[in-house]
Amino acid sequence: MELRELALKVGQVAQDAGKHALLDQLNPHDLANVSIPKDEVQYTSETDQRLVKFLENRLTYLDPFQGNWRDRPEDSKPGDRYWCVGNVDGSINYIRNMAEWAVTISLFEFNEKGSAQPILGLVHAPVLGLTYLAAKGQGAIRIRKTPMGDKREKIMPSTMHSLDGSVVSYGMSYVANESERALRVISALAGRPADIKRIGPVSLDLCKVADGTYDAYFEPHLHKWDIPAVSAGTVVVWEAQGAVAQWNGQQIHWRRENDVVASNGLILPELKPYLEDNLSTNRTQESQ
Repeated sequence: MELRELALKVGQVAQDAGKHALLDQLNPHDLANVSIPKDEVQYTSETDQRLVKFLENRLTYLDPFQGNWRDRPEDSKPGDRYWCVGNVDGSINYIRNMAEWAVTISLFEFNEKGSAQPILGLVHAPVLGLTYLAAKGQGAIRIRKTPMGDKREKIMPSTMHSLDGSVVSYGMSYVANESERALRVISALAGRPADIKRIGPVSLDLCKVADGTYDAYFEPHLHKWDIPAVSAGTVVVWEAQGAVAQWNGQQIHWRRENDVVASNGLILPELKPYLEDNLSTNRTQESQ
């Protein structure tokens, strides 16, 4: 099956899964019983467990490939492919009954150098009626639900070339010492962009760079458990001809934490110094 056809079929799987997750969100629940971890622990719920199980099962019927990214062996051969399925991206938005959360799926492929890169990305936001699809070499599209049915649109980033008057989005962790760097960058940027948004989640923020809603997006210390969301959104940005990298300019590392910045490519030279002034000094950055 060609990647483009596969991406469209994956989109249908994600939409089916999104319907179930949306029903869970609409069910009454007591927020007093919901606790967000205060340290570097991934928030998970019963919805997440059902979502991942549903997606991984359905994807095997499309093509099992070599299995799932989280279960991959230490060594893989060139051409090996692995599905990468995430929990609900935007867990706090989800439990607070907000609309901005997404189902994310990506497909990794190992190249001749033994490096795995995402070659397919899917981001589906059930409440917003938006689905972003991209496959390597096939471009990126946005599917919007309208009263007249689904509308498919090819997407591309903005042409804004300066921070002055731009619209920038950022993300930050619920862990205090991780969020401080994002807030320092925002403080330094104040007065230049026309607006600075904080909505999330990461997958949707990346896609909104891809379709020109935002001129740039950045977030420090995205964890290993964010890889499904980051990889899915990154493929969408790449195929829309946008740029994604770490704050220090290096490529995204798909096996550990990352400081992520995405842009239309034109605005990055002005944004980069603000990010470089706030690079992490932890071991993750030192080892890069």
